[in-house]
Amino acid sequence: MSQNPVIYALSEGVATLTLNRPEVMNALSSALRTDLLAALRRAAGEARVIVLTGAGRAFCSGQDLIDAQAMGAVDFERILNEEYVPLIRAITDCPLPVIAAVNGAAAGAGANLALACDVVIAAQSASFIQSFTRIGLMPDAGGTYWLPRQVGMARAMGAALFAERIMADQAAEWGMIWEAVPDEGFAAHVAARARALARGPGLALHAVKQALRASPDNDLAAQLALEARLQGQLGASRDLAEGVAAFLEKRAPRFEGR
Repeated sequence: MSQNPVIYALSEGVATLTLNRPEVMNALSSALRTDLLAALRRAAGEARVIVLTGAGRAFCSGQDLIDAQAMGAVDFERILNEEYVPLIRAITDCPLPVIAAVNGAAAGAGANLALACDVVIAAQSASFIQSFTRIGLMPDAGGTYWLPRQVGMARAMGAALFAERIMADQAAEWGMIWEAVPDEGFAAHVAARARALARGPGLALHAVKQALRASPDNDLAAQLALEARLQGQLGASRDLAEGVAAFLEKRAPRFEGR
């Protein structure tokens, strides 16, 4: 059995959080959820970018049903409210860009954990499946929120009702994820993407995340006001001064990053 449910590594401003239960395809036990929440909070305080990935051949197979049943009658409402909601909010409310590096199967709550991230990069052999109805459940962990917004109601409904596997290339074509890349070189590609964001203007990246996350629930007036407020804050930042100076001096900018 794995010793640490989540492996935490920090390098060049990138915190990599690896779900580390490969013997059960990184199924989400209560201990893993607790460790992941702590790791996300730690990374928010000391990194510039977060990468979430899985050990072994899967990203995450979803809720560990054996673990849940071991605690007695499965109270999914309690589990979701007390353990999944804080986890999802730790991703969406985090000031840092969060990349899901989907190295293999992402099923059930594991798929929706990935979709909650700001950017999803998947290996071409990876897949996504809303597997809930196969055991008599409905999508949770934010799945009914993300899917209609990312792929439209028709595709979201089909994915949830039929519980069919969606390969990474199709997920990218639908707009469910940012990109699907060849398995060979996948880790290097993700690392390069993460380092590029880590070198970027942290305040601006946070503002982008705030504005886009708020957009679906705002009307035009509210969104324009939010843009103006956030851009006003960026206009007074040292990162903007550095960005303009670098542009005029024809050199790469050196942003503070946070």
